[in-house]
Amino acid sequence: MSYCVNCGVELESSLQECPLCHTPVINPKEAGREIPTSPYPVDKGQVEVVKRKDLGILLSVVLTATGVTCLLLNLLVFGQSLWSLLVIGICICLFVFTFPAVYYSKMPIYVSLLSDGIAVAVYLYMIAYLTPSTDWFWQLGLPIVMLVTLCMEIFTFLLKKIPFSVLSGALCLFIEIPLFCAALELMIRRMLFDPLRLTWSAVVLTVCAIIDVALITILVKKRLRNEVRRRLHF
Repeated sequence: MSYCVNCGVELESSLQECPLCHTPVINPKEAGREIPTSPYPVDKGQVEVVKRKDLGILLSVVLTATGVTCLLLNLLVFGQSLWSLLVIGICICLFVFTFPAVYYSKMPIYVSLLSDGIAVAVYLYMIAYLTPSTDWFWQLGLPIVMLVTLCMEIFTFLLKKIPFSVLSGALCLFIEIPLFCAALELMIRRMLFDPLRLTWSAVVLTVCAIIDVALITILVKKRLRNEVRRRLHF
């Protein structure tokens, strides 16, 4: 049986330190031995965070090099068609999409959405330039891009003006979805010279109208709204 050298309390053989004064228990046979040190560093290092400016420089260099390289290959080697326009268009879209997050975070959300829509429209025009006819771009492609951009702008505006919640966001979404589907069907029928009437989009309108009525009822009735939030955990 061993005892603590500091306070004299009786110690069990499995203890590494005194339970009373926390004095380390040293085996006399191992008193002269050195405790082996760990081969790994004790201090934890921290990797330096990449700055947004450096990330922007890297992204710009990669996108520019990709576009320029494909353009040179197109002009000097594979010159049957201007296929490099597709790659350049993708690079432009990626640059515009990542601009607010990487280059300028203070850009207004409305300007960012508008620039995204313009970039997509430019890319679609590059595709149309490589096709025999550009009618599909002017009659369908560009109007759809404009419609999507407008819907996103309105959706963002509504979320900023009304108190945001899952229910209010869902209400705004289910109001815009049927309007978008109805406009899309009318544009397709106009391009195909069909009578301007609603068919499949009328089904979407009906379903979304029922969902909208239910969501409005939940939002208006406070007790019902709180019960739904409690049961759905949001």
